[in-house]
Amino acid sequence: MPVMTEPKLISGNSNRPLASAIARRMSMHRGMSVNLLDARVERFNDAEIFVEVYENVRGEDMYIIQPTSNPANDNLMELLIMVDALKRSSAARITAVIPYFGYARQDRRAKARTPISAKLVANLLTEAGVDRILTMDLHAAQIQGFFDIPVDNLYAAPVFALDVQHHFKGRMDDLMVISPDVGGVARARELATRIGAPLAIVDKRREKAGEIAEMTVIGDVEGKSCIIVDDICDTAGTLCKAAQVLIDNGATEVHAYITHGVLSGPAVERVSKSVMKSLVITDSIQPTDAVKNAPNIRIVPTAPMFTQAILNIWNGTSVSSLFETDTLLPIYEGLYNT
Repeated sequence: MPVMTEPKLISGNSNRPLASAIARRMSMHRGMSVNLLDARVERFNDAEIFVEVYENVRGEDMYIIQPTSNPANDNLMELLIMVDALKRSSAARITAVIPYFGYARQDRRAKARTPISAKLVANLLTEAGVDRILTMDLHAAQIQGFFDIPVDNLYAAPVFALDVQHHFKGRMDDLMVISPDVGGVARARELATRIGAPLAIVDKRREKAGEIAEMTVIGDVEGKSCIIVDDICDTAGTLCKAAQVLIDNGATEVHAYITHGVLSGPAVERVSKSVMKSLVITDSIQPTDAVKNAPNIRIVPTAPMFTQAILNIWNGTSVSSLFETDTLLPIYEGLYNT
């Protein structure tokens, strides 16, 4: 078998700007030109997906960069077919780099006669031939256990901590981290611990699915600059209402740090018209023009973190080292360490 000399990157159509950014950063790290593998991922007239790889991948260490965001089914199918194409071309190892893991919110049976779709997706990826998963901020930690292959789950909290320390310099004592619901307390506490801020909770009660009947703030937010922390922002209804409740309870300003900006339907308009001064998301999902042009939405790049994680996997070194803010600071040179 040929010696695996360099990691090879290939991208689907879900988030090519992120894949290209990872390739550029890898070129800097490796001191040589690293390009995305020459391939075509396209659709026939009947919407069937077709993949053709133009380069030899026999014995290579392959990394497929493909978030399974909207349209989730198309992007997931692209990923599966790319895996099959590489597997049948004798790639030595295939790592699926899935910055946003679609179907993660269906991680358990909330009612009778409902699926656990996250487990089904895990089975599909494993059966297709994926050897390893690299993702970020899974909606539920137990999804890692749905796989019988290694899963590296990166966290946005260390990068968010750098961003907070940079943009709120001199105001850190005024900050309070907010969990938008009881289920997200662990995630919010993680950022609160990193930046040394207190924690409060917005407790929401629903009369029926999709409708929030009441929100109550647990904690004293009077005179505080509040930072709402969550993993997914979809239609932004809950987020914007939570921001308003915090202002009504005496908060001086509200910001939000959300890992995955799904931002579907009326989300961008809601955020733009809300009391939130800023919404910070990552580029795990390719932002639309509306997102990029929104005055109070800012995007933090994930390419530095994913590039280093890919190199660590390829080298056989620790990926968990990227959980530390101090480790990420030199990786995000020029963005936060100036």
